[in-house]
Amino acid sequence: MTDTDHLPLTAIKHTWIQDLVQIPAALHGTIQDHGSPVNIQSLVPFEENIIEYEGVFRKYDLKHRIYFARKANKCLTFAKHAASQGQGVDTASYQELQQCLDAGISADQLISTAAVKTRQLLDLAVRSAVTIVIDNMDELSLLEEVCEEHRLQANISLRIGGFEVNGNRMHSRFGFSIDEAKALVLDNLATHTNLIYTGLHFHLNGYSVSERAIAIGECIGLIDHLAAHDIETFHVDIGGGYLINYLEDENQWQEFQHQLKLAILGKRPELTYRNDPLGIINIEGTLHGDAKVYPYYNKLHKGDFLESILGHYVPKYEEPIHQLLRDRDIEIRIEPGRSLLDQAGITVARVAFRKHDSAGNLLVGLEMNRTQMKSSSADFLLDPIHIRSNQAEDEQPIFGYLVGAYCLEQELILLRKIKFESMPQVGDLMVFLNTAGYMMHFFESQAHQFDLAKNVFYDGSGHFTLES
Repeated sequence: MTDTDHLPLTAIKHTWIQDLVQIPAALHGTIQDHGSPVNIQSLVPFEENIIEYEGVFRKYDLKHRIYFARKANKCLTFAKHAASQGQGVDTASYQELQQCLDAGISADQLISTAAVKTRQLLDLAVRSAVTIVIDNMDELSLLEEVCEEHRLQANISLRIGGFEVNGNRMHSRFGFSIDEAKALVLDNLATHTNLIYTGLHFHLNGYSVSERAIAIGECIGLIDHLAAHDIETFHVDIGGGYLINYLEDENQWQEFQHQLKLAILGKRPELTYRNDPLGIINIEGTLHGDAKVYPYYNKLHKGDFLESILGHYVPKYEEPIHQLLRDRDIEIRIEPGRSLLDQAGITVARVAFRKHDSAGNLLVGLEMNRTQMKSSSADFLLDPIHIRSNQAEDEQPIFGYLVGAYCLEQELILLRKIKFESMPQVGDLMVFLNTAGYMMHFFESQAHQFDLAKNVFYDGSGHFTLES
């Protein structure tokens, strides 16, 4: 591969990150203190993102609450800071809920949305008066048992799924249909005084504005039907999935996708290790589907994405969604994870070795494993920053791959071929940008008995605090 073949994917860098990477001694010192890799995080962009969403809700005078989806990052510091800003925390397990309660976060700022709710979790939620999002009848029956055992009531929200879009039923393995929820509230919950219906909840896969708007419209239809039977709905929780933008340049993103397909077809040098198609299927020279990766460039993201949903018109109604919610005095809730963590963290790892594989590819080994920077995306498509520890042995640019510590042939930190401005040396650092949302912790494991990465918070003035 020549320099003209290089396809950069240049990441946006928050000011705190720009400043920190200009202080190599601080990064090397943090690795020395806490091992490699280390996750360095900041509350500054986290708070800025909360403020951005708040601004949208206030613009339309909507009752609202932002619930930080804690599953996106395990650091309790973020959850506590969200609560300190008057927002909430979405917990997805017994441990997440218990930790938040132990940290002093008020029960009325917490919800439980766990995909599997054990008796232990429901017991804690009921005793603590935390609102529970109910997904299925077995879950509801177990909750009734727990409530009867403690002689307590539980506030519940019903998860809705299977919305109808353009005449087709959206597939989901979660939630009740609109008709099922209607019957449940009118026939079942009306006779069970220990279960208090408070609202509706949904979380859609993908990033469609129109699908979210249609789902809200269907929920409003149900709310109106229940209201006609004197049953009040206090909130609608529309979940997460608010796009963020990782990249500086849209053209870079479009060109990479185009050239990746050419590489898969053998019409240009490979862009990924062993020409990995990143989920694109090649059948006899015809490509099917797109790369199974996050859409790293987005013009519409975060607050603008939310505002687009709220401004949408849906069938049966002549007002935009924000007007429909305001007219009914419904609190709108959202559960952003990735988007609240936009620009809030970086992952730094130390170079352990350089070698070549049997095909002659340069492999740069890092003191980390691939689970320490992994999400459901087939690859993390951002250029890392190479921090040199000493004068380079060779100042010439060179291409290679970043590999990790697991004893697997497929142990690649990044599948994408990377251009280094000079040959990496043992002891150099690689900085991966914008990794706080889902990348650091979602799939992190301790196979081989490796230590989990340490998490530190940077205050912007040279001080790092270890997450307890």
